[in-house]
Amino acid sequence: MRLVLTRHYKTIINASEQILGWHDSPRDKGWEADVAFVADQLKENQIIFDAVYSSDLKRSRETAKFHAKHLGIDVVHSNAALNEVDYGRLYKKKKNWVAEHYPQYKTDPEFVYPDGESFSQMQRRSVKYISKLAKKFPMQTILIVVHAGVIRGLVSHFLELNYTKNLKRKISHRYVGDMLFINESCVRYDELGKPSGFVRSGGIEIPFSC
Repeated sequence: MRLVLTRHYKTIINASEQILGWHDSPRDKGWEADVAFVADQLKENQIIFDAVYSSDLKRSRETAKFHAKHLGIDVVHSNAALNEVDYGRLYKKKKNWVAEHYPQYKTDPEFVYPDGESFSQMQRRSVKYISKLAKKFPMQTILIVVHAGVIRGLVSHFLELNYTKNLKRKISHRYVGDMLFINESCVRYDELGKPSGFVRSGGIEIPFSC
């Protein structure tokens, strides 16, 4: 399976550096340029998709529908297993405030947020879902629209990187990750859009052989 990952459009809460998690927010100005940039990258790389998937959150589903329409695909498959980490009671808290009051924020993947979940719990459910897709559709090319936290978790897992060290990697709304799977294992990773923090920091070089 070939898996192409991208992030949802930017929301007002994203732009204000607040915690969003399982909630949603109106689109921020400039969102169309970001989504169009991703669409252009998919077109330039001449990728033919068999299906489009997203998380169950509105910002992800709407972005997926935008891409599906341009790709001539009628159905978007959404699933809560691909949702962002559930921050629980920290919704709409400023990220700086969260880092001050919860030092485990993006430093401890096992820390469970109040009335929410941990990054590791989020990673396990999303990895399990992707592995099932790779097993079920070994010859398909699939576009998946998800969230920054999910992308960090998937890249860290399938590239066998230290998750704790990669919890803060920047993932742009113009990110386009490209993973090639054989069975349920990623054998190659590349980036087609704006480089992620994984690449800009020198943590990995692309294309990356898993």
